[in-house]
Amino acid sequence: MEEDFGGVTDSPKRGPTLSTSTSSFEPFDAHDPNLSRLATKMFQKTGEYITHELSTTVEDYKLIENMNKAMMGKVSEMRQMSDSIAAKNNELNRNYEELKPLLQKIDDIESTVDKLEAAAYQLDAYTIRLENKFKTLKSKK
Repeated sequence: MEEDFGGVTDSPKRGPTLSTSTSSFEPFDAHDPNLSRLATKMFQKTGEYITHELSTTVEDYKLIENMNKAMMGKVSEMRQMSDSIAAKNNELNRNYEELKPLLQKIDDIESTVDKLEAAAYQLDAYTIRLENKFKTLKSKK
């Protein structure tokens, strides 16, 4: 009793099947040796592919690990450098605070010198006027 399933033939043991090849998916049936060899080869190649993919992933992780180690070394160097810069900056700030009173005295001296220089110019101008006045008085006599 065969039913029509649109071109699908019945399996002698299990009913309708989609495969018309000599191999079937039924247990204990003899398989085509060529198909078995090809299936074995496919599984070997798939295993090799997965192995290579996993080894590539492992290599990627090793590369990332090495990059992280190198970066940690650089970060450590930068931290030491920034600590050194901070220490030098603190030392400069202390030196500036120590020199601040002396710098203020220099500013005060400069201001006094500027005033003395202005007074000297005024005195020079006054002397020139007196000298000119003396010359005019002397020439009138």
